[in-house]
Amino acid sequence: MTSADASTTAPVSVVIPCYRCSGTIDRAVASVAAQTAMPAELIVVDDGSGDNTGEHLRSLASCYAPGWMRVIVLPANCGAADARNAGWEIATRPYLAFLDADDAWHPRKIEIQLGYLQAHPEFALCAHRHEILATPDVPDRDIGSVSAQAISRRSILMSNNFFAPTMMMLKRELPYRFLSGRRHVDDHLLWLQIVCAGHPFVRLSAKLAFTYKRPYGESGLSSQLWQMEKAELQNYWILRREGCIGAPAALALSAYSLAKFQRRALLMWLRRLRPQ
Repeated sequence: MTSADASTTAPVSVVIPCYRCSGTIDRAVASVAAQTAMPAELIVVDDGSGDNTGEHLRSLASCYAPGWMRVIVLPANCGAADARNAGWEIATRPYLAFLDADDAWHPRKIEIQLGYLQAHPEFALCAHRHEILATPDVPDRDIGSVSAQAISRRSILMSNNFFAPTMMMLKRELPYRFLSGRRHVDDHLLWLQIVCAGHPFVRLSAKLAFTYKRPYGESGLSSQLWQMEKAELQNYWILRREGCIGAPAALALSAYSLAKFQRRALLMWLRRLRPQ
């Protein structure tokens, strides 16, 4: 059994939404438990899987210190946005980090990201880079020096380079949540709402997360390109209704988004034409 000493743990709550994730969740949880700065709590939310996922999660939790890994089982499948919100609501630590059930973290993710936020409290939201792997391993590579870049409102409006919450850490006290019921691009909307409200956002240069598929066009929700595109377009008009951007900006961003969608659809079509 892996132990966690409350006196030495990092003040971070980790939330993992999980839907029929028995094939990958062990790797994700192990990458959290292997952190050089052990997060104080891990909350795994079973999003109404309706199979043996909840039982698997409870069995997995028994491998760690009592109370460290908390398992929440939602009665129905509502999507990752609602699952993340459910974990957010019961989180107890001042910082919140998200991890997708099919991704993993570098062992120094919490140490580096939390260290930066604590040293720079003006930032409410912090991201980092990631690496797409072709094998299921979780490498422990040398990070080297780490630089930081402030992310402007214009930059995040123009492009969603933070396609998965796996790369994010934020202050738990922020009065925002993922859009309930949304199954596509809910994360980008949340980052936009936070930044448009005037909260500074920073990205670290270190590759502190590992994903095992391309950001679009492969398995999972990301394979549903048109649904993702519609959600992105809706995001701009939600921001318009909230007074974050004007109508001309919403129209221009929508046109730009549609152009990017056409390019992605073409790339997917060309990829399917290639011989296997």
